[in-house]
Amino acid sequence: MLFNSIHYLIFFPAVVLVYFLLPFKFRWMWLLASSLYFYMSWRAEYVVLMVMAILINYYAGIMIEKSKSREWKKFHMFFGVFASLFILFIFKYFNFINSSVRAVFAYFNINYPVSGHNLLLPVGISFYTFQTLSYTIDVYRGREKTQKHLGIFSVYVTFFPQLVAGPIERSTNLLPQFFKKNDFNLQRVLDGGKLILWGLFKKIVIADRLAVLVNAVFNNTHNYSGFQLVTAIVFFAFQIYCDFSGYSDIAIGSAQILGYKLMDNFNRPYFAKSISEFWKRWHISLSTWFRDYFYIPLGGSKVKIPRWYFNLFLTFLVSGIWHGANWTFVVWGALNGFYMVAETALGMRIRRFEHKVKLTKHKTLLKSLKISFTFILVLFAWIFFRANTISDAFYVILKIPHNFSKTFMEIATLNENTLKKMGIERVDFVISIAVILFMEIIHFMQRHKGIRTMLKEKPLYLRYAVYAIFILGIIVFGTYINSASFIYFQF
Repeated sequence: MLFNSIHYLIFFPAVVLVYFLLPFKFRWMWLLASSLYFYMSWRAEYVVLMVMAILINYYAGIMIEKSKSREWKKFHMFFGVFASLFILFIFKYFNFINSSVRAVFAYFNINYPVSGHNLLLPVGISFYTFQTLSYTIDVYRGREKTQKHLGIFSVYVTFFPQLVAGPIERSTNLLPQFFKKNDFNLQRVLDGGKLILWGLFKKIVIADRLAVLVNAVFNNTHNYSGFQLVTAIVFFAFQIYCDFSGYSDIAIGSAQILGYKLMDNFNRPYFAKSISEFWKRWHISLSTWFRDYFYIPLGGSKVKIPRWYFNLFLTFLVSGIWHGANWTFVVWGALNGFYMVAETALGMRIRRFEHKVKLTKHKTLLKSLKISFTFILVLFAWIFFRANTISDAFYVILKIPHNFSKTFMEIATLNENTLKKMGIERVDFVISIAVILFMEIIHFMQRHKGIRTMLKEKPLYLRYAVYAIFILGIIVFGTYINSASFIYFQF
């Protein structure tokens, strides 16, 4: 069930209505049933894997509490972690690793008898696996009490607003909320509705519109060159942001209407002034997960410098692998790891250079240069993330200089034939540019306070005029033909 579907438009109000009509003691049952139905609407049989993840980590938590010695606590913690990761490996990575090994054997003309399997990747498996892992590890560390209510623990894992693509919630934040009674609150419902509206605008009006050109170019990279490829890369940067942050907004807004607070997942990432700042603003729930459960246990920055750089690089490499079973994601993660190591190693020298050329006296200029340079680095990395294969990614990189001036002029002058070749009509291209600029203006306005807070300060007639414009914009400018799934569902 997609957030941007008629199915969800009917499903969610029904869930909310019944939820607030039910006595508090029955609400967790309704949330669990609703969440299981939400997930099973994709592929019912894969709910078995989710149930296994729930039972494995519920059992691990119980046994960690019961164990008297630290060794047995550690044993049960590792049991929960490795059993969960094993399921993830089988369904997400086995075929990838198996085919890679087969390719190596074939290169040396050695027979490789192990065949792959035809299992489909369960939607959201990486997200709910990481969510259950954080619970088990936190129980072991003593940061979370063992949850003995299997039903409530199941709701924590399956909670439908953030089940499929996050935010990846910590048990310390979300679990206690299921024990608190939430009365119906009109203002909270309206606030959540505004966030859902903004998320739908980003998904339907911006992301799905940009996807038309992006898919046309990246699915046939050898037909394009120069500024055509640059346009596709830039469009993809905003497509993936609007697609994923739009999902997060709808998830957070849906949870808010029900009375639950989920963590923010994005904070104007393309305004970041460095790669490290970008990763503090992009997919925050995953970045902080890797920080707390992978990077810091490796030693973080409290080790010798070479090991520190290794920890940084490895964290981003594994993050890339988490995103998908493809060498493109491995390279994307490694590239971001290289960025982080280079930024950390050269940080002091860069600051000295800024003082030497007196850039620090021109704060606005310096900030603009940093944002632009960071955005270029992110764009370069997105090539590998979006490309279907490594060879396609390198083709894009090598072909960008070819016919650059010619293709730039064709796109800048809205040459109809060039745009049609890229799969998009002239009017849709102009609308795409306009909605990107509109969103970035909104983001610029949000540098001090959120848009919902700003609107609350305006007169009532102006607020509702803005809401009406957004609804009208979604209806008129939304892309509904072959309405796309969310990109992060594949992870």
